[in-house]
Amino acid sequence: MSPVVVEVALAERSYPIHIGCGLLADAARWRPAVGGRHVLVVSNDTVAPLYLERVTGGLEGCICATLVLADGEQYKTLDSAARVFAALAALGANRDATVIALGGGVIGDLAGFAAACWMRGIAFVQMPTTLLAMVDSSVGGKTGVNLPAGKNLVGAFHQPHAVVIDTGTLSTLPSREYSAGLAEVVKYGAIGDRGFFAWLEARADALAARDDGVLAEAIATSCRHKAGVVARDEREHGERALLNFGHTFGHAIEAEAGYGALLHGEAVAIGMVLAARLSARLGRAAAADGERLARLLARFGLPVDLPQGFSAERLLARMQLDKKNLSGRLRLILWSGLGAAELVDGVEADAIGSLLVEAGSRERA
Repeated sequence: MSPVVVEVALAERSYPIHIGCGLLADAARWRPAVGGRHVLVVSNDTVAPLYLERVTGGLEGCICATLVLADGEQYKTLDSAARVFAALAALGANRDATVIALGGGVIGDLAGFAAACWMRGIAFVQMPTTLLAMVDSSVGGKTGVNLPAGKNLVGAFHQPHAVVIDTGTLSTLPSREYSAGLAEVVKYGAIGDRGFFAWLEARADALAARDDGVLAEAIATSCRHKAGVVARDEREHGERALLNFGHTFGHAIEAEAGYGALLHGEAVAIGMVLAARLSARLGRAAAADGERLARLLARFGLPVDLPQGFSAERLLARMQLDKKNLSGRLRLILWSGLGAAELVDGVEADAIGSLLVEAGSRERA
């Protein structure tokens, strides 16, 4: 399949998303996004042994350094960001330097955040190697790190100069990580494209088997959805918030479990089902649509119920710290059914709490 290019068309600057097999070694495609002489490639100890040389091999003529961090959500911290700053300082990086993020969403968010901060903002290129990062975090310029209190509480909007999606890297992705990425693919159908959701249902077996053609089409469609939303609402003043369907629940679950215990996509899968159930409970949507969503996620091997041992009170407290909330009022992304997400202001905490209590009891049953 020939490479596909999806443009993210922003008011101030556009950038390409390159999608295809073998792109990491195709430096002619992505080198134009690398500015200046200094380049820092940030990766992790899982991805670097597999793909780092392909990237550094395309940086001939640059003053290049690499930084390999430990793999895992628990390392998406200010301490890790400080290590990126130290590497940039040692490199002598100035304002025309480029940071390349080679890895999953943790590396992309972390390296992008460091690029946003270094000398008040330098170029960076996203090279995602997980399905979740390919269809979600690598596109749109959200960068950040976690705090013990919650995910991504420290961050910045900083758009990449290019996104390079080498679908060949998915051949080495563990099954659990691959399934976690499919949660975000399903999300695009759930929030705004019933046709795409039905397409995913019809091709669930092929997607689960990592069929090259079906997978490439699913990635490209997801990226087009994300690119369109980001172009219309770059800094999440309205429509872009819909991309967080399931994430308020999911982030709380992920943080409460301890970063790394549940993968982000797994937590989001549970969160989307909870958001659908809350929508039905509030009379906004048919319960059957939520059941359909849960069935598709389960076909991809994703969890759809709250794990045992979670405190509804503690989860609710974490949700009340969510960035979408305003003046202490809970704001959630709910839906009126498949393909129709909406931002709902002032959701009663009691309604959420009782749902979480019921969800915990459902799992124990």
